[in-house]
Amino acid sequence: MSIIEPEIEKVDRSTTSIRYLEHGWPSDLCRWHAHEEYELHLIVETRGKAFVGDHIGEFKAGDLFMTGPNLPHNWITDQVWSKPLDVRDMLIQFSHESVEKLAEGFPEFSRVLNMLQLAQSGIFFEGFNPTFARGHMESIRENTGAERILAFVRFLVRLNEHAEKKTLSITKLIQPEGGSKQARIAEVVDYVTEHFRDDFSVAQAAEMANMTEITFSRNFQSVTGHSFIDFLNRIRIGQACGMLYASDNQITSIAQEVGYRNLANFNRHFQRLRSMTPSEYRETARKDLVPKRVSLL
Repeated sequence: MSIIEPEIEKVDRSTTSIRYLEHGWPSDLCRWHAHEEYELHLIVETRGKAFVGDHIGEFKAGDLFMTGPNLPHNWITDQVWSKPLDVRDMLIQFSHESVEKLAEGFPEFSRVLNMLQLAQSGIFFEGFNPTFARGHMESIRENTGAERILAFVRFLVRLNEHAEKKTLSITKLIQPEGGSKQARIAEVVDYVTEHFRDDFSVAQAAEMANMTEITFSRNFQSVTGHSFIDFLNRIRIGQACGMLYASDNQITSIAQEVGYRNLANFNRHFQRLRSMTPSEYRETARKDLVPKRVSLL
């Protein structure tokens, strides 16, 4: 079991389908946790480190994120902020079922479901106007009943139209579904996810999908958004991230465990995908997540 296993939060939606919250800093609500609901999360004040799945990055005031079901997350303000704040975060929690049923009734809304698929890995809405984001949040907060639902839908539509959606976590990758082409690609995805340690070439993957290499590469890129080799590296590095903070194993042995025969190659891919070295990742995750979680229990 991971030393920084997230706390599981149960969200009460018995009286409302959309839950609005805001909180200051410090707060017991700021902890490494996960829940079944999607979450739209606007940072109002401060800056620090964002933890979403295996992603570790920077955040600042005005940044807007979306996390998917059961994706652990936390935003930790830098220690230079010594004065308590009344409002650091504005957030909305909602279920997949609610949006899915809305899309069933109104097919024009179904495009939003693609964004929810991306949110399985966590989304950062790069360059989204923070004034607009806060205005949408306030509209949801200040309305009730059907008017709150309409305000929420308007926000989702605007977010779906926003071009710069950056996915964050590696390990919570999209599982493609659909017709025969997508199903064959999904079979390869499932296999790689389970057998990421093995040597597995593009030719073998194409054979599994019953496609030529050229056709397979084009379809795999279209369905997953990544080349096959990049996808395989992302799976391996994502697995390594969990092992780095959940164990004291040496980095060399972790690299071998996830399928890299060469430590330099592992370090190169890790640096490219996580923008830090494996040792820096381990140190950052443990330093910033473990003490905060323990102190709030």
